[in-house]
Amino acid sequence: MSKKKPLILVTNDDGITAPGIRHLISIMKKIGDVVVIAPDSPQSGMGHAITLNDNLYCDPVKLEETEDHKEYSCSGTPADCVKIAKQEILKRKPDLCVSGINHGSNSSINVIYSGTMSAAVEAGTEGIPAIGFSLLDYSLSANFEPTTKFIETIVNNVLENGLPKGVVLNVNIPKLSAKEIKGIKVCRQAKAHWVEEFDKRTNPQGRDYYWLTGKFVNEDKGEDTDEWALENGYVSVVPVQFDLTAHHSIQELNSWQLND
Repeated sequence: MSKKKPLILVTNDDGITAPGIRHLISIMKKIGDVVVIAPDSPQSGMGHAITLNDNLYCDPVKLEETEDHKEYSCSGTPADCVKIAKQEILKRKPDLCVSGINHGSNSSINVIYSGTMSAAVEAGTEGIPAIGFSLLDYSLSANFEPTTKFIETIVNNVLENGLPKGVVLNVNIPKLSAKEIKGIKVCRQAKAHWVEEFDKRTNPQGRDYYWLTGKFVNEDKGEDTDEWALENGYVSVVPVQFDLTAHHSIQELNSWQLND
């Protein structure tokens, strides 16, 4: 591999054969030297889970005819993929980790459930600049081509400028043609939640089982949020910190009588 090009780790949560990651790989190969380490099966909604009670496998695979990059299929979660990449597979620390392109939104509250973003966060905790990319289209036949120039722009800016310490980027792209997308907006995460329900059914053996369903509710009317940007035809970029401390609450909690 060329020493002049940045080393880019590519991963995802939809699995190594998903169309989204295949498109992301094609973009990254134009920018740097690429190593792919991704789950061998879909891991959506896994959040920051890691494998503790099972064997973890990471096997080299060849999914494309060209041999200008290396790929590994991992039996673990997206966070596992990043951990094993750094500790076992890569010879040096990557200059960038990109995760995605996810099939579906990871905006607003969805970020806390996202395997895509958890891979990026895991990289960030290791001091690796990281970005999670998602397209608001859940279909396996989704058209990822309109994402190309926006991903290139964001990646090149991160490689040139770096990211603030302790921050990774959560990038969501609307389901529009490239001409219809108005641009890129740096946003805050919208205040929203899911109203969840369980669809209860019974299998032929008489055992009850459940399908999780629900409705996404956006409580935020601000025009500086990721949800507003996406609804109005913009790519949203939210800087995400992995220090979960609610610093604004420390003073209030210190007023409690905790040591009496």
